[in-house]
Amino acid sequence: MLAMNYRGPYRIRVSHKPYPKIEHPNDAIVRVTRTCICGSDLHIYHGLVPDTRVGTTFGHEFIGVVEEVGSSVQKLKVGDTVLVPFNIACGQCPFCKQELYGNCHESNPQATAVGGFFGYSHTSGGFDGGQAEYVRVPYADVSPTVIPDWMDHEDAVLCTDVFPTGYQAAEQGGIKTGDTVVVFGAGPVGIMAARCAWFFGAARVIVIDRVEYRLEKAKEFAFAETYNFESIGDPVLFIKKITDWYGADVCIDAVGCEAAGAPLHWITGKLLLMQAGSPTALHWAINSVKKGGIVSVIGVYGPPANLVPIGSLMNKGITLRANQAAVKRLLPTLFNHIQQGHIRPRDLITHRIPLEEISDAYHIFSAKLDNCIKTVLIPPSANA
Repeated sequence: MLAMNYRGPYRIRVSHKPYPKIEHPNDAIVRVTRTCICGSDLHIYHGLVPDTRVGTTFGHEFIGVVEEVGSSVQKLKVGDTVLVPFNIACGQCPFCKQELYGNCHESNPQATAVGGFFGYSHTSGGFDGGQAEYVRVPYADVSPTVIPDWMDHEDAVLCTDVFPTGYQAAEQGGIKTGDTVVVFGAGPVGIMAARCAWFFGAARVIVIDRVEYRLEKAKEFAFAETYNFESIGDPVLFIKKITDWYGADVCIDAVGCEAAGAPLHWITGKLLLMQAGSPTALHWAINSVKKGGIVSVIGVYGPPANLVPIGSLMNKGITLRANQAAVKRLLPTLFNHIQQGHIRPRDLITHRIPLEEISDAYHIFSAKLDNCIKTVLIPPSANA
């Protein structure tokens, strides 16, 4: 089969790899029909995620058709068209029973924090991902979900990560009616978080970024106020000014470890790897939120540590909430929003590119060319 093949930072290609096999009675094999490039894939593409091994196939956002099931699978059958959440969850460990599917203890038992994910280095379990024609899906009776007949498949593929992650970002913020919400980062998840903030009663939603076409998309899709941090001076001071000097009720860090805007963090976190990425957006969020406010973090950071203003967090009485999205828990709510016409996640998609052209697709997304917001890859197997 054809699959994305990681050869080192900034070096990927499509090559032939062996077809996946059933390795456990509760596995399924899925023929991929749509898969995506995620902003967090760029972190591994750029060489920032430890233990990303040559030969790995990325991709944690995919849908497809069930081709084979293990002997113990009961909830799926051959021919089902399914969306596969990026979390690999056993459904039985103490964390899954709390619906913390991103923290499953069985799918990634050597980790003390994160659970197993598709296509996200050996720090996340070493599972091959969905930027391929076929993929092995463990615990097939737990997270994979049959796509309803009424749902557009491009909406479905964005329910594997982007929509639930943006929704959980807003949910974690504890947004109340009348709140002012500031989202740092106008990538797909940041734009989705801004859109979802309205579902919880926000009265004002502000998005901060420096890429103009992304800010335009945030206006169009999320109905947000947008500001370019390169033209407003100190973003923290600016947010204080436009919120009567109180600060925002809720701030969301949707950037993570590659945030620009502060040279010290960029040099120590991105270039020298002296901290786990550049936490500029997290600093801005902590310093921009009001006293007693909430900071929600869904931007990706990795081990070991970052320089974080813990004194400001403590003295301001801020609540900090963060986690990987628990996709399975959120799907019924997200499906309802789509079915009721509240949102069309597929409107975020700007590029549809054959899997065979994946090197170009990563370059376009990474370099922010051609007004790229969200890319869907189409494998040859989609037409099988």
